[in-house]
Parts: sequence; structure tokens; C-alpha cells
Amino acid sequence: MKITSLTALEVLDSRGNPTVEADITLEGGATGRALVPAGASTGEKEAVELRDRDPQRYGGLGVQKAVANVQGEISQAILNQELADQADLDHRLIALDGTPNKSRLGANALLAVSMAYARALAAANGKPLYRQLADQASYVLPVPCLNVLNGGRHADNNVDFQEFMIASHNAPTFAESIRMSVETFHALKALLKQKGYYTGVGDEGGFAPNLKSNEEAVELLLEAITKAGYRPGTDISLCLDPASSELWEKGKDGQPGQYRLFKSTQQTFTSAQFNDLWVSWVSQYPIILLEDGMGEDDWAGWQLHTQALGSKIELVGDDIFCTNPAILQAGIDQHIANSVLIKLNQIGTVTETLATVRLAQANGYNQFVSHRSGETEDTFVADLTVATGAGHLKTGSGSRSERIAKFNQLLRIERELGGAGRFAGIKAFKNQ
Repeated sequence: MKITSLTALEVLDSRGNPTVEADITLEGGATGRALVPAGASTGEKEAVELRDRDPQRYGGLGVQKAVANVQGEISQAILNQELADQADLDHRLIALDGTPNKSRLGANALLAVSMAYARALAAANGKPLYRQLADQASYVLPVPCLNVLNGGRHADNNVDFQEFMIASHNAPTFAESIRMSVETFHALKALLKQKGYYTGVGDEGGFAPNLKSNEEAVELLLEAITKAGYRPGTDISLCLDPASSELWEKGKDGQPGQYRLFKSTQQTFTSAQFNDLWVSWVSQYPIILLEDGMGEDDWAGWQLHTQALGSKIELVGDDIFCTNPAILQAGIDQHIANSVLIKLNQIGTVTETLATVRLAQANGYNQFVSHRSGETEDTFVADLTVATGAGHLKTGSGSRSERIAKFNQLLRIERELGGAGRFAGIKAFKNQ
């Protein structure tokens, strides 16, 4: 279906930093709009987010070049062209950019166009977005994994590990799951206030207090779950994303690398010792998912990590895989992790994202769909999660409207599906 109009605009993400918005009109009048998110804790192998680097505008973070690429070269290449489907458009965009990491035109420029086209196709076909992405008889509603305590790069506190999440899996519906989660979020706020801790929130809507230790973050979550009237490990379990790549120090002069807890103790760990830390935590606490338990450059550590915990819990690769099917295939071949994080802007088009999902599914790997820390009001990832049947999603906490927008979209989808939708529950998580 031909694109008759394509425009772009420099807008703002949830941090107040610029990002790209694209609007598409198809022949026949159907329209689609998309806004691209941005990450802070980013993998080295991610597709390149094109920034202007003009210190006189937005501290160098402007995206006028990416916007100009959409309205210039990309428009000239695709306007009024016969397009067979989403994959046809996306492959044209990839070829037009011509670089392995989309650095010439910018992954933010390409993804805005790719997502907007998916929405326009859905409108033209009279379908909801999730059905445009995958038209099937029934769908799975995901377990929401709420990042209720923030640390690492996502907060200005003394907690080393980036995300401490709750997963309310013992519920009959998504609506009940999100209710349980938000009640626990509010119980956590009351608990923090009672203990004299700061209750401001970080980039993703979770609380970001200074704590006595990283372990205290987990203990606070368990206490909050109980105070909310739920059973840790039975009703609500824990998921962690320590963002270990941020803690990894490459070795010098032939020496092995190490992990350092920069914010708290300055303690260092070998790969084996860091893995032992996670083995200890999993044995003590009801943790069912661990994302980026090892750094993206520590493939040997990842193999050790997978051998130790890969049959017990879900081990998600984010920075190490970057939603890239070629890198994921290398991980599969080397028996690294058992799940892949799915972020649209890590790879740069809808088609490549779906290809990564299919590769994971074909090899028995789970898929954990994710927002970015610099988010927008765009709810594409909610529909993507339902379309792929990924079964679990992380998209913030119990606050900040750019996060809540995704939950609200899932509530709408669940109502719309009725009996054609089922809640994933605990089976969404590997080895549970």
C-alpha cells in the first residue's frame, strides 16, 4: 500500500530529551503515528540513535538531522512507491541506510517510519495494531513486571543494581495482575516513608532511595508484597535487571575483567564470584527472572551463569543480544541465556524485531518485551507483546503516565479480546 505523505517532528521523551515522531498517510487516507523511545543503559551493539551533537541545542541531543532524513531522503525513496507489506518497507529502509548499525540515517529515523507504517496499515485494514502484527484466533495477555525500585544508571542513589521488579503472576486476568502490582507499589511507598526513606521516583517510575545495601532492596520488596496482602513467591515474585554491563571493567594487559559495585561498597568480583552472588540470591529470594546478570562483553561469564542458573530461572540477555537476530543466534549456538529482551529501537525496524522474536521461539528461548528508560506516550510495545505472545512485559512502575499508558492499552486490549485472550500467569517465565 502506497505512502502518500510522510512527515516527522522533533518532540520530547519522558526525560525532556528530543526524540523523533513520524506521521504517515496511505492512499485511501489511513494514517499512523509513532514516537521512538531512547535508552540510557545502552548496549554497545545497539543500532545507532542519530543525534545532532550541537552543544547549542538540547545539550547536543537534538534530532533535527534524523527528522530531516525522514522528510528528505527517506521520503524521496518511499513516497508513492508500491509496497507489498511491512517487511517490504523495512527492507527498503535498511537498504537505503546501507550501514550495519543504521548509523547513516539513524535507527530513530528508520524506526519512527517503520512503526508509523504498521499503525497506518492497521488503520487501513480496520484492525487493532496487535492483530495487524499477528492475526490469530487467540492471544496471551502478559504478566506486567513493574520496576518499583530503581538504582544504577536509572537513579541518583547508592544502589548498584538498576531494576528491582515485581511480577504479579497469580491472577486470573491482566486487570487483576496490574491491580495487585499497583497495590504493592503503594504499600512499598508507605513502607519507605515509614522507614524514613526518600519516596521520589527514578526515570521509570520506581522509587530510588539510598539504602543500606543492595540486598535491602529485595527485602523491602518482600515486606511490601506481604503488607499488600500477597504471598512472596506464590502470588508475586521478583525479577531483577542489575545491568551488569555498567558494572563490568575490562581487564588490562591481558588480565581478566571484573565487576565493581561503584555506588556502594566498591567491592570487586571475578566473573565466577559475580555468578556465585546471583546463585546465592536465587537460593534466598523468590527470583524467577534475572536480566543481564553478566556483562555484554563477558561471554565466558555468561556461559558459566547459564550453566549455573539456566535450568532454574529465566535468564534474559539484553545488552549482550540487543534484539539482533545474528547476535542472538551466536548466543543460542554458545548456550548463553534462555531468553532475549525485545526492544524495538535496539534493532531499528518492526520486521527485524519480529525476526528476533521468531528466532527465539524456534530455539526455545523466551522473549521479554521492554520499554526504554527514555519513553514516550506511544503504546506500541503493549500491542507488540500481545501480538508475539511473549507473556511478560516490563514497562515501568506504578507511576509516570508514559509507563501507565502501556498498562492502560493492555487493559483495553484485554476487554476487546474477551474470551479470545488469556492471562499468561507463572508459565510465562522460563522454568516455572
